[in-house]
Amino acid sequence: MQLANIDLGKLSVSKLNMRNGKAPPDVSDILPTVRARGVLVPLLVRPSGEGETFEIVAGRRRYFAARTVLEEGGEVEPLPCAIMEPGDDAAALEASLIENIARLDPGEVNQWETFAGLIRKGRTPEQIGQTFGLTLLYVRRILALGNLLPGIRALYAADKIDAATIRHLTLASRSQQKDWLALYDDPEQYAPTGQSLKAWLFGGQSIPTKVAIFDLDAYPGRIKADLFGEDGYFEDADTFWTMQNEAVAALRDRYLEDGWSAVEIMDTGEHFYSYDHEKTPKDKGGKVVISVSGRGDVTVHEGYLSGKEARRARAAAAKAEAQAQGLPPGAGKPETTGVMQDYIDLHRHAAVRCGPCGQPTAASATRPWPTASRPRAPKPSSTPSAGPSSPCSASTPRTKASPARRRARRRSSNSSRGW
Repeated sequence: MQLANIDLGKLSVSKLNMRNGKAPPDVSDILPTVRARGVLVPLLVRPSGEGETFEIVAGRRRYFAARTVLEEGGEVEPLPCAIMEPGDDAAALEASLIENIARLDPGEVNQWETFAGLIRKGRTPEQIGQTFGLTLLYVRRILALGNLLPGIRALYAADKIDAATIRHLTLASRSQQKDWLALYDDPEQYAPTGQSLKAWLFGGQSIPTKVAIFDLDAYPGRIKADLFGEDGYFEDADTFWTMQNEAVAALRDRYLEDGWSAVEIMDTGEHFYSYDHEKTPKDKGGKVVISVSGRGDVTVHEGYLSGKEARRARAAAAKAEAQAQGLPPGAGKPETTGVMQDYIDLHRHAAVRCGPCGQPTAASATRPWPTASRPRAPKPSSTPSAGPSSPCSASTPRTKASPARRRARRRSSNSSRGW
C-alpha cells in the first residue's frame, strides 16, 4: 500500500463501497473543516483498471465534502489517498465496512450486503467475525437476512417493521413470505407481527427443539432456525408429538426397570401440584410422576404419593409392623375417633369437679381452678341442710329471691299458721 495525492477528477466511489448507490451523504459536520484546511485523513482507494483513475473504497463522505467545496467555487487540492493493491475485492469490502462501522454504524441490511459480498469472495463467517471483532452468532444473524425477500428487507431498512418481526420472518418459507407481504400491502388486511406472526407461521403451535427428549437426528421433518440461530422449531407438530410420546413411554419403562413401584404419566397440559402430594422415597412405595406441558416440555417428579395414597401406605406399613411383632389385627388402633375422645374427656373433667360437692369438708379443700384467675368458691353453711337439690348445691351460692316471690312465701306461711 502506497500513499499519493490524487486529483478529485480521477476519483469515483467504488461499487464495493458499502454505501455506494445511496443518496449523497450528510457532510455538514466535516464540511467546515474541509473548507478551511482541506481533506486531512487519507482516503482508501484502489486502481479502477481504466487509465489512471481510482475507486474509493473508504472515504466517501470526505470525497463528497471536497466536491461540495469545489461546486461552491472554492479551491480543492489533490486528496491524500492510500492506494491498495488491485484485484483484492474481499480486502476492499472489509476496509469499507471497518471504516463505516468505526465512523457511522450502518444498518443491518447494509452489513448483510457487505457480509454477503465477502461470502461470495470466499470469506467464511468465522473469518468475517475475526476481522471485525464480531461474534460468530452475530455474523450468522446478519447473514440470515439473505433468507428474506428483497421487499421485506426494504421494509426493515426503512424501520417499518421491528427486529422481532424480522426474526420470525426468517423462519418463513418463500411462499409464506409472499403471503405475508400481500397481507402487509393490502390496506384492508392485517399482517401479523411479533409473537402473533410466529403463531401464524406454525398454524397456532410453535414447538422449540429444546423440549424434545428424543434424538433430533431421527426427526424426519424439517427444523426451522430463527434469525439468531439460537432456537429451532419443528415444522410438523404431529410428527413431533408422535416421537415425543414414544420417548416418554420409553422413559416410563426405564423407571419401572429401576425398581419404582409405579410411574404415572399425566395428561398433556395438566399441571403437577407438589402441595397435593407427599415426598415418599422409592423403598417406601414412592412413585414417579411425568408431566408434559402443552408445548412439549417433559418434567419428571421422582418419589411422590398423593395424600390419600400416602395415608394408605402408612396404614399398610403399620399393619405389616404389627404382624411382624405378632400382634393381633387392629392392635394399637384407637377405639374412638379424636372428636369422640375429646367429648369423653370433657365429661370426665366435669365428674371430677362435681364429685366433692356432696362432701362439704372435701369441697372446701378442693380448688378446681387457680384462685388467681377465678373467684373463690363460697364457704359451706355451718347448718347442714335437709338435703341438697343437686350434688353441687353445697358449694353453689344462693341467689336473692325477687320481691314477688318473697310475698308469695309469706302468704303461704301465714295461711299454714291460720292467720
